[in-house]
Amino acid sequence: MGTIGSSERSVRRARARPAAGLALVLACVFSVCSGFAARGALAQESAGASSSASTADAQRKNWYNDPFFALSSAIRACPQPLGPLMTQAEAQDDAHYRVERGTTCWLAHKCSKPNSYLYDADIAAAVRQRLQGDAMFAGTSVWITVQRRFVYAEGCVPAGFDNAALERKLAAIPDVEQVFVHLTSDPRAAPPYKTLSPAP
Repeated sequence: MGTIGSSERSVRRARARPAAGLALVLACVFSVCSGFAARGALAQESAGASSSASTADAQRKNWYNDPFFALSSAIRACPQPLGPLMTQAEAQDDAHYRVERGTTCWLAHKCSKPNSYLYDADIAAAVRQRLQGDAMFAGTSVWITVQRRFVYAEGCVPAGFDNAALERKLAAIPDVEQVFVHLTSDPRAAPPYKTLSPAP
């Protein structure tokens, strides 16, 4: 019995090694390395300076370089969406989930690229090419965020703006998986999207 038990444990350990190696490769290759490096650099800068650490944590940045840009900017009073801006702590918390969510479609054989976030730059470029300067955005302030093949359109538009038409145009972009349109016709009301906190 002791010999059999020992053999089984050896087999399990041998099987676990490739799995652990694959997990490490996935964590680095699949779009997270740049985020880890950025956080590491910031941690080194702030080491030994506890008074500035809280300030660094409070600053929101686009840690993972998710596409985030304005298609139009006619309504100056429109609150800017939060988009992909996060604190360092939020970025650290999100790292594991980005790997998990990003690789899901590849593991399910629904993506040709190993991570769904790898589609985002091309999707954003296509959105700019097709929609920047489109007449439908006259008199609007609309921001676009692209994350994991999801496209978010947020901002302010005149009353009567055709949200459904915008959703159709965005959904027609190659490789877009889902579209979320969160627009308001009253820039002074609480917007239907997260915004940057007002300056103190």
